[in-house]
Amino acid sequence: MSSARRLSPGLIAALGFVAAVGPFATDMYLASFTDIASDLGVDAAAVQLTLTSFLVGIASGQLVLGPWSDRVGRRPILLAGGVVFAISSIAIVFAPTIAIFVILRFVQGFSGSAGMVLARTVAVDLSPKETAVRALSLIVVVVGVAPLIAPPIGGLLSEAIGWRGVMAALAAVAVAMLAVSFWVVPESLPPEHRHTAGLSETFRSFGSLLTDRGFPLYTASFALTFGAIMAYVSASPFVGQVVLGMTPAMYSFSFAVSAGGVIVSNVVNARVAVRFGPRRMLAVGLGLTTGAAALLLVLTLSAALSVAGFVTCAFFLTLGLGFTMSNASALGLARADRARGSGSAIMGTTQFLVGAIASPLVGLAGEDTAVPMAVVIATTMALSLVFGVLALRLTRRGRR
Repeated sequence: MSSARRLSPGLIAALGFVAAVGPFATDMYLASFTDIASDLGVDAAAVQLTLTSFLVGIASGQLVLGPWSDRVGRRPILLAGGVVFAISSIAIVFAPTIAIFVILRFVQGFSGSAGMVLARTVAVDLSPKETAVRALSLIVVVVGVAPLIAPPIGGLLSEAIGWRGVMAALAAVAVAMLAVSFWVVPESLPPEHRHTAGLSETFRSFGSLLTDRGFPLYTASFALTFGAIMAYVSASPFVGQVVLGMTPAMYSFSFAVSAGGVIVSNVVNARVAVRFGPRRMLAVGLGLTTGAAALLLVLTLSAALSVAGFVTCAFFLTLGLGFTMSNASALGLARADRARGSGSAIMGTTQFLVGAIASPLVGLAGEDTAVPMAVVIATTMALSLVFGVLALRLTRRGRR
């Protein structure tokens, strides 16, 4: 495999596809939640635990695999993770009980985290600092296609061949991701730039990042915004189908429409972030996501939530997500310098830990109410706004 260090459009597309582990592994089976519960004889909370275990796996995996890639290079970790992700994805198709399903989802998340953490890291490795936000935005554009195509595919497969057919389709995607990683993604970290001091160097990298003026704040804003989205993703099958009465196919289509916001925002961000700066675009994103969260809370608490209102709020939530997460990650990783694997790992781990906490909270009051979802989304976005504003104020030009 060539190690040519050039971030071409084809490589950006490949990195985006590999980084789409999260959306594919969550969105494809959302419409099957009710069928899984019925087939395995469990309640909604037990099925939501499969999503939580995946998020815990993908969070802990990034914390291990990101720093490891700073020592041995990006490509070996990416390929090893891809192999285990493909094997566990195939095994899930035959899961006989919810307990085995949950365990395999953790393995799937842990191994699949390699694609997520290293796609960001490779992009920043190969980008000048001032254009890293553009590269990250373009990758998120490709990643954003997954929420558009995965739910309709999952909904149609669920109605046609059941939830195991959906998981089989996900296994095929996992194999395709492994093939792309092998044939397209090069090594982006030269041996002379790798850390060789072992575990002590990793701890020092973590320590320097966590005591930095801005990195923890950008990470918190980045992760809390993701937590809001995961609260929506986890609750939306039940809110859409049980509370608002959508069919699985209708829900999948509406989910794809609402998820289109992340495509729009990242296309715009890739074009204008270099001109206006990631700081200004982060502020735009925080405003959009917080406004959408507040509107959803008002509609829900006033019993005025409709299908149109639900989809509209979700669209603007994901629209703000694109601006917020791309720019917060670029600003945070710019402060990581030569510990980008560790920086990306901390951001990714925090992101999915927050998502793992937020996801089960939306089901505490049962599957026939949207109130917990709206409250969790509003709370996480309010906190994201606070941390984001603090980060921007404390890292003004000339201040470290």
